[in-house]
Amino acid sequence: MNYIYIGKIVNTHGIKGELRLLSDFDKKELVFKKDFNIYIGNNYIKETINSYRHHKMFDMITLKGYDNINEVLKYKDNNVYINRDDLNLNNNDYVLEDLINLNIKEDNEIIGKVIDYVNNSNNVLLVVLGTKKFYIPLVSEYIIKVDLNNNEIITKNVKDLII
Repeated sequence: MNYIYIGKIVNTHGIKGELRLLSDFDKKELVFKKDFNIYIGNNYIKETINSYRHHKMFDMITLKGYDNINEVLKYKDNNVYINRDDLNLNNNDYVLEDLINLNIKEDNEIIGKVIDYVNNSNNVLLVVLGTKKFYIPLVSEYIIKVDLNNNEIITKNVKDLII
């Protein structure tokens, strides 16, 4: 299976087995829904989402077969993953994790490689390592095309961001 990290269970909520997740996953609408399978912890224990709601900065879920806080306490502080294949993405769609290790290409010149991404309050920023480490906002002002087949992101005006 091709597991993708989507967040961490940081606590329980109430007494009926609801779990509080911190997640900045970019395709939440595809994941946080009834009957979607998730995988919890280092052993990738398969569970199925029974319900979802958003509360403050958290994604709140209940799992099928659990209705008591004592049954889900074992999952507190565990990472949560999904199977990439369950997303059923179209050919041109991607998750942010797919961008890691892609080359940044501008004017037919490779100027760096994506090593990570971060979410700030306004945008997703690609962390790029070239001659220096720099950041590129994931917006059309800088990104022309994400080409997963050729392992590259075609950009414009990015050289101005390298300080």
